Amino acid sequence: MGTAATPAFDTDTLRRGIEGHNSATLMSLYADDAQLRVVDRNTQPSRPRVLHGRDEIGRLLDDVYGRDMAHKLEDCVVQGDRAAFSESCEYPDGVRVLAESMLTLRDGKIVEQTMIQAWDE
Repeated sequence: MGTAATPAFDTDTLRRGIEGHNSATLMSLYADDAQLRVVDRNTQPSRPRVLHGRDEIGRLLDDVYGRDMAHKLEDCVVQGDRAAFSESCEYPDGVRVLAESMLTLRDGKIVEQTMIQAWDE
């Protein structure tokens, strides 16, 4: 008698969503009760921006991936119930953004994400 394998995090879907500017594809990777914490120049570690649930996270992803900019998944590492990835972005005027994310997974879906981002000024 075999045991059911835990679903794996789908890195191909992550790449297609990021590089294809498709927030709906990315949202398929999040659990209903997911939480996203964003740390950057405007929302520093002592007061990060925290989004709860697919609706709030989806609005952010719609905004980011609806912008006129290039997105590239640089690296992605998955180990058990953890994953991490690097994403680079560039606006048409040459301004660059780098985002690093650490994920906690449950049944192959993102339940917690901490994203640290920096951009050219």
